[in-house]
Amino acid sequence: MAEKLQALKQQVCCSIDEAKNKLHRLGDAIWSHPELAYEERQAHDTLVHFFTQETGWTVEAHYKLGTAFRATWGPVGGADSGSGVNVGFLCEYDALPGIGHACGHNLIAESGAAAAVGLKAALESREAWPVPIKITVLGTPAEENGGGKVDLLREGGFEGLDVVFMAHPSQEDAVYIPNVAAHEVVVKYHGHASHASAYPWEGVNALDAAVMAYCNMSVLRQQLRPDWRVHGIIRHGGVKPNIIPDYTELQYYLRTPSHRDLPNIQAKAEACFQAAALATGCRVELLLAKNKFYDILRNRTLEGLYEENGKALGMKFITVEDSSGSTDFGNVTHAVPGIHSYFYIGSEALNHTAEYTAASGADEAQFYTLRTAKALAMTALDVIFSPGVLDKVRQEFKEAKMMEEKGLKLQQVKHREAETSKKYEIATV
Repeated sequence: MAEKLQALKQQVCCSIDEAKNKLHRLGDAIWSHPELAYEERQAHDTLVHFFTQETGWTVEAHYKLGTAFRATWGPVGGADSGSGVNVGFLCEYDALPGIGHACGHNLIAESGAAAAVGLKAALESREAWPVPIKITVLGTPAEENGGGKVDLLREGGFEGLDVVFMAHPSQEDAVYIPNVAAHEVVVKYHGHASHASAYPWEGVNALDAAVMAYCNMSVLRQQLRPDWRVHGIIRHGGVKPNIIPDYTELQYYLRTPSHRDLPNIQAKAEACFQAAALATGCRVELLLAKNKFYDILRNRTLEGLYEENGKALGMKFITVEDSSGSTDFGNVTHAVPGIHSYFYIGSEALNHTAEYTAASGADEAQFYTLRTAKALAMTALDVIFSPGVLDKVRQEFKEAKMMEEKGLKLQQVKHREAETSKKYEIATV
C-alpha cells in the first residue's frame, strides 16, 4: 500500500503541474477583479465556470449563499456508502476595501481548486477503491467581513464532510499559527443637534460620547489579560464643527484566544459604551455582529501529515507561538476536523498592505501556491488510504471537543460563583 500511496502522490503533483496554466488564469482572474464580502459575483462565476469545464464535477452555483458554490466529484469505488470518505477543500475569494487582494484570497481559491483537481486526477488514475471516496469543494465568501463559513455552517453546508483543508498566504510556511476568537460590535450614539456657538446648551453631543467610549476602552486595556485584544475606530464623528453632532458611530473588534472568553470581554466593553452614554445623556445602540469567529480547534494528526508532505516538497516550516488574526475557519474546525495551514508566496511583505496585494498577484507566487495545493492533496491521500489515519483524526477531534465542553462547563460554574458572590456583597453593604 505504501508504494501505491506514493505513486498516487506523484500523480497529484504531475496533474497539478499539467494544469498550472489554467490554475494561474483562475487565480489571476480573481486577483484582477477584487470584490468585497458577499459581493464576490465575478469570483463566484469564475470558479463555477472552472469546475463546470472540468470533467466529472457536479457544480451548484449560489450554494446556500448568493456568492457561495459547491463542486463535488464522486463518490467512486466501494459498495458500502456508509463507510466512505468525503474530503473537503475550501476556496476563499473576497478582497479588502481599497487595497484589493492584500490577504491573498485569490491564492486560497487557486490552491483549493488545484488540490481538488490534483486529488481527483490521482484517484482516476487507479483502479476502483474499496471504500467510496468523494471530493467536495466549497466556495466560502466573506471571510474578511461577516463570516461566510459560519453562515454555511448554520445552513448545513458542511454536513457530510469527514475532513476539510485550506491554506492561507503568509510570509512563511507553517502548519499552524494561533488564531484568536473575535466578535465585532458597532456602537451608535444618538444625541441632539444644536448650534455649537449660539446655544450649545440645547445640544446633546454624540461625539463626546464616542470620544469617552474610545477613552474608556483604551483605559480598559490596562486590566485585560495580556492575550486579549480590543481595537476600534470612530467611523462617523459629525458633519460640521459648528453643529453639535447628533450621531456618531464606532466599530470595535473584541478578540480572545478562546471563544469561551468572548462573553467576558463583551460585557466589559458594553460597560464602557453604556457609561459614555450615561455621562453625556446620549442614547446608545449596541449592534453585535451576527457571526462570532471561533479559535481553531487543532488536529495534530492532520498537521503532522501535512508537515511531512510539505517537507517532501521542499517546504521549510517555522513554529509560531504568538496569536495572530481571526478566521471563520475556526468555526469550521469545531464542526469538522480540519487544518488551516499557511504558506510563503515569495515575498516578505506583510498581509493587509499594498505590497502584499502586488505579491499575491505576482507570477512568483504561483510556484508556492501550487506546491501548497500538492501538499494538501497528498495529505488527503494519507487520510483516505493510510490504515487507521481517519480513525485517529476522528478520535482526536472527539477528545478535543470533550475537553472543550469540560472547559465550558467549568467556566459556567465560575461565572455562577462570581454572580453569587456579587449579590452577597451587595446584600451586606
